[in-house]
Amino acid sequence: MKKMAADRRAAYHHGDLRAALRDAAERILVARGVAEISLREVARAVGVSHAAPYRHYANREALLADIAAGGFERLRGRFVALPARRDPARRFVDLARCYVEFALAEPAVYRLMFGSDIRKAGHPQLAEAGYRTLDILRNTLCALGVAAPATVETIAAWSLAHGMAQIMIDQRLEPQPAVDEVLDMPLLVTRAAQIFVAGLRAA
Repeated sequence: MKKMAADRRAAYHHGDLRAALRDAAERILVARGVAEISLREVARAVGVSHAAPYRHYANREALLADIAAGGFERLRGRFVALPARRDPARRFVDLARCYVEFALAEPAVYRLMFGSDIRKAGHPQLAEAGYRTLDILRNTLCALGVAAPATVETIAAWSLAHGMAQIMIDQRLEPQPAVDEVLDMPLLVTRAAQIFVAGLRAA
């Protein structure tokens, strides 16, 4: 056990301490919640001194911002990996479903990305990661015929997907016995995205 800890510390001196700290903090986030994350606790989890995290993170919030930026990058990676679509309307539906799927797969990170635990204006790398992800949605809306920069439409589309993700994460969908149609996640998000596209085209 001591040899393993020594090997870990030796490896961190070669430049991967930042990644190790971020990964440890994300594990704490998922298992115990954001309130349990501290630089001291993360250092303990990694097996380094309490001072070591400060070489990479000025404070706890900087560490949280790094986790959130990683979440945006993973979401963007999911967007990029979607099948190519010639029809931008189908592309938009794919993006909406992908967004909700990410939120359901990584709810703790998702809440951190959009929550109030981070003052986003103080972390340019987080803002940049968010904008890079949102630009994929913006480009799809422009392909649907919305005039650039399509700021209002992009925010409206994001709000649609974000609201649906929150409803599902919080399990706010109540069973409706009187309704014949089963409102499962893929169907619900698909229909909502199609309605949004129809509204854009009607406008």
